[in-house]
Amino acid sequence: MPGRSSSNSGSAGFISFSGIESALSSLRNFQSCISSGMDIVTSVALDLVQTQTEVSSEYSMEKAMVEFVIMDRELNNYIKAVESAMNHVKEERPENIPDLKLLVEKKFLSLQSKNSDADFQNNEKFVQFKQQLKELKKRSVKPKEDRRHNEFDQIKDKDASRAGNERDGVHADREADAPEGVDEDMIVTQSQTNFICPITQLEMKKPVKNKVCGHTYEEEAIVRMIESKHKRKKKACCPKIGCSHTDMRMSDLIQDEALRRAIENHNKKRHRHSE
Repeated sequence: MPGRSSSNSGSAGFISFSGIESALSSLRNFQSCISSGMDIVTSVALDLVQTQTEVSSEYSMEKAMVEFVIMDRELNNYIKAVESAMNHVKEERPENIPDLKLLVEKKFLSLQSKNSDADFQNNEKFVQFKQQLKELKKRSVKPKEDRRHNEFDQIKDKDASRAGNERDGVHADREADAPEGVDEDMIVTQSQTNFICPITQLEMKKPVKNKVCGHTYEEEAIVRMIESKHKRKKKACCPKIGCSHTDMRMSDLIQDEALRRAIENHNKKRHRHSE
């Protein structure tokens, strides 16, 4: 707790808060460790989804994220309680030095009593965790063209087992498959379009998402664009055609890990097919 001068005057003006402020600095550093831990849990959870590991393992990652959120909230409330107690003493300057420990405990319990499940939606790391998992799950669904290819193989196997395939029958099967082939091309084209940065018009390698409008860009390109605009005292508009977000900031950008993994997975498949 804070120290006093040897005058024993009891005046709050002699209280030194340097020790407390140093401790608060250490607690804030611990908050950054919690943030790093949440990043690691998110990465592991995405690995589990991508490798289609059993759901129970993924669920354990979500439980870990919940624990991190609770820890972060509790630590944040404690820091606020300490800061509130210090500010009270500095502003009121009471004649007798109050029990700072008691002040902190009262404020901390008051803040803790206001905790709710809604706090999880205010934790950016937790929200990103849920969104990234959802996105990667959608992208990890077995492609339609693969399912159709397997179905077509089954049809061919059945046909092969029949004695004497008729030429017209085979021709009819091919014609029936034609419209589906067009749909597959559209699906692949649409998927690849989502991989293209609206600024560079190249496939993204390190995509970042705009939290405000949801559009994605190559990180280096969008950062350079925002910095250039801000240096000239201008607002940076989202480069996606038709987007109404006209005041982009660096704080709007978050790493789109799900999209990055989807692009890498797409390129790996394309490389295997070309061999």
